[in-house]
Parts: sequence; C-alpha cells; structure tokens
Amino acid sequence: MTIATFPLRPSRRRCIALALCCWAALALTACEKNSPPKVGIHQAVKTFPSATVLKGLVSTKSGPIKAGEVTLSDAQHQLIAKAAITDGHYQLEVAAATPLPVILSSSAGGEALIAAIVDPSVSQYDLNPLTTAIAHKAQALGGYTRANMVVAAETMINAPDANKTSTGFRGDPTTQYGGWH
Repeated sequence: MTIATFPLRPSRRRCIALALCCWAALALTACEKNSPPKVGIHQAVKTFPSATVLKGLVSTKSGPIKAGEVTLSDAQHQLIAKAAITDGHYQLEVAAATPLPVILSSSAGGEALIAAIVDPSVSQYDLNPLTTAIAHKAQALGGYTRANMVVAAETMINAPDANKTSTGFRGDPTTQYGGWH
C-alpha cells in the first residue's frame, strides 16, 4: 500500500511530508564531510609605509639609562636595527615595508626592557618597566596585536571605572551650549 492510496487527511499528509523532508535534510547534513570552520580573525599584515625614525626614552625605576644599546627585531627575533642610548634617549631608522609587529629591546641598566610596535603611525616608543609588562601581557594574550596591546595596557593601569569624585571637575561642562540648562 502506498501513501497515495492510503486515505489520509490533507493535514496528516503535510505532517508526514514535513517529517520526511526533515529526516532527509538531517541525513544529508550528517553525511557531509566538511572540515570544521576555522575560528579566528584574519588580520592583514601591516608594514611601515616608508622609512621611519623611531625614538624614545629608555629608563628603569631608578631613572633614565645613560648609555647602552637598543635593538629592533622582528617577531622571529631576527635583528633589524641597532641604536646607541645617549643620555637616556635612542633613535633608530626602520626601513620601508618592514612587517609589524617589531620589538624594541634593551638590557642596558641591568634590566631587560621591551616594547612591542604594532602600529606604523606611531614613532615615539619609550622602553621602561611598564612597556615591558604590557608587551609580556599582550604576548600572553595571544601575540602582539593591536587588540591584545590595548587589553594589556588597560589591565596595567589602576584607574577607577568612573570618576565619582569632584576632583576631576573642571567647571561647567555645558559652557559650549551656553551654560547650565
């Protein structure tokens, strides 16, 4: 006996047809051998658009480092450039098309200091214990990306969620609209 000759009400036929379609769809979906989708964010590799001069201050908790050396290396720890520290300051040039991230480092003053560079538009980078802590935290979060650097920097500072005191009051905030309303 077939379904066509079996007397069913139209609503029952629809239910049976729907159940058969769902079963067929489930069977076809279960038989597919697709690889699982890759999770992650594809991020384009940034580079320095032109030759860029990086400069900044090198200091420890006890103050600026008077002499030493700053090195710039890529993510694979290949040396890109070196610069001397003079009176706590360094300055070095990075060639155009150098891929980011790059890492500034110095062990002058007896303390290993680093700073990770993830943005080609910024050219001033200080090396100090705070930049070192931020770089280590970003690396622990999954690597030197802008998002990881922002999260790492936010976790390193001790700021309240909102300024709920009057110490930050600078006068009438609505003066641009004609004063208090």
